[in-house]
Amino acid sequence: MKRIILILLVFIASQVSAQDAKMNAFISGLMAKMTLEEKIGQLNLITPGWGIPTGSVVSTDVEGKIKSGKVGGMFGVIGAEKVRQAQDMAVKSTRLKIPLMFGSDVIHGHKTIFPIPLGISCSWDTALIRHSAIVAAEEATADGLNWVFSPMVDVSRDPRWGRVSEGSGEDPFLGSQIAASMVKGYQGASLADKKTVLACVKHFALYGAAEGGRDYNSVDINRTRMYNDYLSPYKAAVDAGVATIMTSFNDIDGVPATGNKWLLSDLLRRDWKFNGMIVSDYTSVNEMSNHRLGNLQEVSAMAIRAGLDMDMVGEGFLTTLKKSLEEKRISLADIDRACRKVLEAKYKAGLFDDPYRYIDESRKSEILTQAKRDFARSIATQSFVLLKNTNNTLPIKKSQRIALVGPLANDRSNMLGTWAVSGDPQLSVPVMEGLMKQTSSSVNIAYAKGANLTDDSVLAKQANVFGMRAEIDKRTPAAMLEEALAIARSSDVVVAVVGEASEMSGEAASRSDITLPPSQVKLIHALYATGKPVVLVIMSGRPLALTNVVDGASSILQTWHAGIEAGNAIADVLYGVVNPSGKLSMSFPYSVGQVPVYHSQKTTGRPMDPNNKFSTKYLDVPNGPLYPFGFGLSYTQFSYSDIRLSANSMNATGSITATVTLTNTGFRDGAEVVQLYIEDKVRSITPPAKELKGFQKVFLKAGEAKTISFTIDVNLLKFWNSELKHVAEPGAFEVWIGGSSAEVKTAGFTLMK
Repeated sequence: MKRIILILLVFIASQVSAQDAKMNAFISGLMAKMTLEEKIGQLNLITPGWGIPTGSVVSTDVEGKIKSGKVGGMFGVIGAEKVRQAQDMAVKSTRLKIPLMFGSDVIHGHKTIFPIPLGISCSWDTALIRHSAIVAAEEATADGLNWVFSPMVDVSRDPRWGRVSEGSGEDPFLGSQIAASMVKGYQGASLADKKTVLACVKHFALYGAAEGGRDYNSVDINRTRMYNDYLSPYKAAVDAGVATIMTSFNDIDGVPATGNKWLLSDLLRRDWKFNGMIVSDYTSVNEMSNHRLGNLQEVSAMAIRAGLDMDMVGEGFLTTLKKSLEEKRISLADIDRACRKVLEAKYKAGLFDDPYRYIDESRKSEILTQAKRDFARSIATQSFVLLKNTNNTLPIKKSQRIALVGPLANDRSNMLGTWAVSGDPQLSVPVMEGLMKQTSSSVNIAYAKGANLTDDSVLAKQANVFGMRAEIDKRTPAAMLEEALAIARSSDVVVAVVGEASEMSGEAASRSDITLPPSQVKLIHALYATGKPVVLVIMSGRPLALTNVVDGASSILQTWHAGIEAGNAIADVLYGVVNPSGKLSMSFPYSVGQVPVYHSQKTTGRPMDPNNKFSTKYLDVPNGPLYPFGFGLSYTQFSYSDIRLSANSMNATGSITATVTLTNTGFRDGAEVVQLYIEDKVRSITPPAKELKGFQKVFLKAGEAKTISFTIDVNLLKFWNSELKHVAEPGAFEVWIGGSSAEVKTAGFTLMK
């Protein structure tokens, strides 16, 4: 068998080598015909600026630049007809007829919008997540696109940062699994399939660690923390074969990522063997001047020398590289390398074989199909996290009288969430509609808005930058509140749908105060005062500080921004058609003053001791989160047996199996995410308290039990030491297995020398 596998691997390698040789020969032949200006033109990525929510700069004279060979790719052009018009200019009006690439920010679906990525990550279901990328790629390619600026894999522990909504939360292990799944979903088994796209992992690197949680801010992280806590999701994407990578806005060791030679050439190219194309983020080349690193010519030269291949929108490459070459600030080899990488990406996408292969009007029927909407509904239900359920208030009986209140209860405009650039909010399903479809009688549901999302006109204006998201009602807050209280008093249960507008999170949407706006808090407390059981349905793009509303709630369901089928999915869970199984991928703080708070924080020389004043703790809140990483309730209950280890020790070439018996002790079928954590008891640099090292999502019928096993080998025990060597050190380890990072069974073993 081993011989057969070896022969197969050799055969595959030879085929790949032959394909690479064919590509290299084609591109070398093409580049031999290209002028310097044509090579530089390939490095220019532009946008016509049609509603692109990234920056204020847009490209000018787009048609003229394409026809003169000064454009390598475009984004913001969506729809087969529009893409064809632009591609015609490139392949019919330019000397060498080099086709354009067409990209877009397909972040959580294209037209069929799924939950925001932070929400999807709470499913802990990598097969489901991979399928979401497959569906998104099918729709994107049916709309003329061949390149998506996704997945965003930045680890972040700071919920003030608005872009936590686009990522997979606080943990590098979970983030790495999701990053690889997304890349494989977008790119498929082969990019020869015209329903696949070039993926673009972003933002390389460390963008999620922006100081103060403020977007575009500086990052200051030492190398051991960089390697141990932040880099692995990018590396996982590279190992999964990602075709392109986008640089980040922040600096690293004082050098902006877009011009950072250590990052782009030493780490990414040399150490990680990445052989794809590197593109800047939106005008990040130009913005290096704001970092005080020189004028546009100087920073453009710095970026291409560092290893950047394509310049997004800023056109520093287009306007300065020729002069820098003449002045010997850069070499022709720098330009040739970058041009080759852009052309290779086009070759891999099949554009030289057929520039129009993604332009097929007949594929419009593949967009927003009922099957895709059904999948969006399903993945949304898997992303919801049940945070509280006192007295089994949920699920609601369909015969109960519901007072449906809140500024997001009958709203379409905020269901999609941030970064749904191609989605139509008016096609989304609001909560009221979803509940109405499933209730036995519409008279069982009474609706009142109750409050504005915010009464702050300044905050509302910022939330409305891409359309009306936070409308301030013409009625007085008192009148809206009284209407809500009237229907609440005559109900059996109150469902209050509250949270953030979609654009209160996302890019350029950092918040220093991550509590619910005062208008909504006032509504919630007034509803509690009625004495009726109140179910909070919370929509947000980040973990919120919910301490001031938790105590009075009977139940809390965190739904994030759930996408185009939000209302139907929420109704499925509220009525118990679906048993919630989501687990938090990011901790919820008691207070913003705790931030960052996350499960793998290091222990200190003075660990928290309630009886010792001189230990690490706050005076006013606990050290730990309100809701910890990995937490999530169900409508059923699960019990864990003690951990059984196959051995108490192992050597560097061996392994240990850790086993628990998981039992559904409740009366409903349900799914549980079984989580494996490992604690390194002694090592050469300070370890985290514990680290996630495995997980399995398990479905059990009521009363059913299953044996769940994890294999622990030396690779799970490795870390980057102070010399940046990836090692596992002999000594004692603790295994933790449970349903969250805070509720676990434990057992110990030793790694022998």
